[in-house]
Amino acid sequence: MAGLPQFTEEQLKLVQDIEIEMMTDMFHRMTAACHKKCIPPKYYTPELSKGESVCLDRCIAKYLDVQERIGKKLQQISMQEASLQNNQNDVK
Repeated sequence: MAGLPQFTEEQLKLVQDIEIEMMTDMFHRMTAACHKKCIPPKYYTPELSKGESVCLDRCIAKYLDVQERIGKKLQQISMQEASLQNNQNDVK
């Protein structure tokens, strides 16, 4: 695959660890945000109500959609920067 950096085993492990940490952080933030938004602080029943379930489903879907959009945008920016850097190196 041309244009992709080659990682050593140690670098690949670091990248994987960072990705796991980022996904864990995203999950915790999403859980906290959607819980705060959709579930009242006082629990009246041990089960989620239909309204709470629908709210959670929508909240999680929106959160994941935004995360995906941000990821794509960051990847696009990163690729543009790499392309510019390659063009500058070719000129030198």
